Amino acid sequence: MHDGSCLCGAVKYRIDVPIESASHCHCSQCRKGHGAAFGSYATVPWSSFAWAAGEDSVARYTSSPGVTRTFCQHCGATLQWYSDAHPETVGVTLGTLDTPLGVVPQKHIYTESKAGWYIIADGLPQEPGS
Repeated sequence: MHDGSCLCGAVKYRIDVPIESASHCHCSQCRKGHGAAFGSYATVPWSSFAWAAGEDSVARYTSSPGVTRTFCQHCGATLQWYSDAHPETVGVTLGTLDTPLGVVPQKHIYTESKAGWYIIADGLPQEPGS
């Protein structure tokens, strides 16, 4: 259903289920990991996610207890995050998709942590936490 890759193309992945929603996370870790006002993710079952190439180029970082973030060790592109609290799912960065996402429900999360210089003005639902 969806293909994705990192900036340099060393890492490629495939998702074989439709992406049904998206979240724009404003927590400080997502902001720092993306170098942007927020990180945009879709959550999919691990059973529907597969590395198509370059899994050996994926670096892992434990950003907080029980939470792992991945990125390409060559270009630094943020790829995903996953949690021990939800071992059946993985959050995939939408910016790494190579196939069109289409229109899906979206929301902003952890808005209580948003960057002070960013104004959320798109009319999407906002949650102070998640």
